[in-house]
Amino acid sequence: MTVLNNVQQSLVASLVSAACLIGLSGCATQQGADQPTAQATSNKPNVIYIIVDDMGIGDIEPYGQEKIRTPNLQQLADEGLTFTQHYAGNTVCAPSRASLMTGLHSGHSQIRGNYELGDFTDEGEFGQLPLKPGTTTLATVMKQAGYHTALIGKWGLGGPGSYGMPTKQGFDYFFGYMDQKQAHNHYPTHLWRNEEWFALDNEWLDVHQALPAGVDPHDPKSYQAYLREDFAQERLTQDALRYVKEHKDQPFFLYLAYAAPHAALQAPEDEIDQYEFEETPYGVDSKYLPQRRPRAARAAMITHIDKGIGQLTALLKELDLDDNTLIIFTSDNGPSPEGGADLEFFDSNGQFRGVKRDLYEGGIRMPTIARWPGKVAQGQRTDHVSAFWDVLPTLADLANVELSAKTSGISFLPTLMGQGEQPQHQSLYWEFHRPNGFHSQAVRIKDEQHGDWKAVRFYPKNSDKVTAIELYNLKDDPSESNNVASQYPKIVKQAARLMDQSRTRSFMDEWNFDFRGNKVSSKGTNNK
Repeated sequence: MTVLNNVQQSLVASLVSAACLIGLSGCATQQGADQPTAQATSNKPNVIYIIVDDMGIGDIEPYGQEKIRTPNLQQLADEGLTFTQHYAGNTVCAPSRASLMTGLHSGHSQIRGNYELGDFTDEGEFGQLPLKPGTTTLATVMKQAGYHTALIGKWGLGGPGSYGMPTKQGFDYFFGYMDQKQAHNHYPTHLWRNEEWFALDNEWLDVHQALPAGVDPHDPKSYQAYLREDFAQERLTQDALRYVKEHKDQPFFLYLAYAAPHAALQAPEDEIDQYEFEETPYGVDSKYLPQRRPRAARAAMITHIDKGIGQLTALLKELDLDDNTLIIFTSDNGPSPEGGADLEFFDSNGQFRGVKRDLYEGGIRMPTIARWPGKVAQGQRTDHVSAFWDVLPTLADLANVELSAKTSGISFLPTLMGQGEQPQHQSLYWEFHRPNGFHSQAVRIKDEQHGDWKAVRFYPKNSDKVTAIELYNLKDDPSESNNVASQYPKIVKQAARLMDQSRTRSFMDEWNFDFRGNKVSSKGTNNK
């Protein structure tokens, strides 16, 4: 088993200790989190939460996609409820998933950015900054309710040997990528099963390289060295099917986290062959693995996920579990243009402005579908405004568990079930931090009279200045193309106040707004 070396262990331990010293919740071991409640569990619904990686709201058929085939997701929508205003926890992987897991928005979450440890080699697989011991997570909540809990797929909230390993954060079973850097490669040498290395039939491949100089980018032979056989996304699907079969006689919570269509753009060649587009090869001076047919490869990755979802729903029917299983499908953040992905060609972010790493709508408004035959309305759409941090209280509500930990969320179970009055957020808050010292904030404000407002502001790298707040009316301008800040100064002041008041200071300097990439202001403290 690969574990953190002494330097990495020391760094992680000091960071977690710093978090405890400044008073962040979750540092003490959670009492009773692993014990089922006394209530009967036989009639509890199974829950399958499916999350994909870097998929835009326009990438699948239920939201208007016409070039990428996703018939099973269309069927999921036809048989379920499609959300038009469901938001990710953040605009990149780790902080978005942290909000999902902990029910806290990024102003209160432990993990507010992609803080990488180690490198992309197998020897440097140290993961990301881990969740602290005793953290209340979706898994601990569902485990408390009597569920068997499993994560199959990408984690990214703690590497091998750390406090953040899935099996130390409430999951009874784990199979997949522990380190999100490893998930850049869809043909890795290994995945992890619980806390053990699980070898795949692939030689190691550097997925961050360009085609050699002088090589013909249009010749299929130029890409032979990058081909492998053991496709990790298919491994995830097959393990999910096995898991459901083995746990069909008890309530289970399955968090199925596909790593596609995140770059590198890789899929089985016969599946890429199913798409024929006019292509511009990607690979010269590239950040990710060269790909002769990037459009077809990205489409194939999404269709492959769709096929797996179809297999999963078919199995539920075969096992007579369909009527007692809630499926929720979503994406972790907006689409990414990396690796040769042609977002404009696919209209991946729909009508919305922005992509991954933007707090505009295209970076955080997610395709989201819920299906539960006989319980969730079929073929309907909802404009209820919700976010990842609402999922934890929603599933706690579903499982009839009282939350003892604080949450930023509001249960949207009334919307799912079509019963009772649905409480509403008065505002939603996000903050995003790049490692280089560039920061941004966004807030959405509910306004019954004028329609919801969206405000965004930026903290440029290596500068003490903050940009003026941009303001958009999402009702009239969902594409955020008309900044009306000068027309509504009172709303701008309200947004500024919410941005200032909706966060606590992070124990990580890099996740505070006075960090600009080269220094911390006199107000800052160094907790590393």
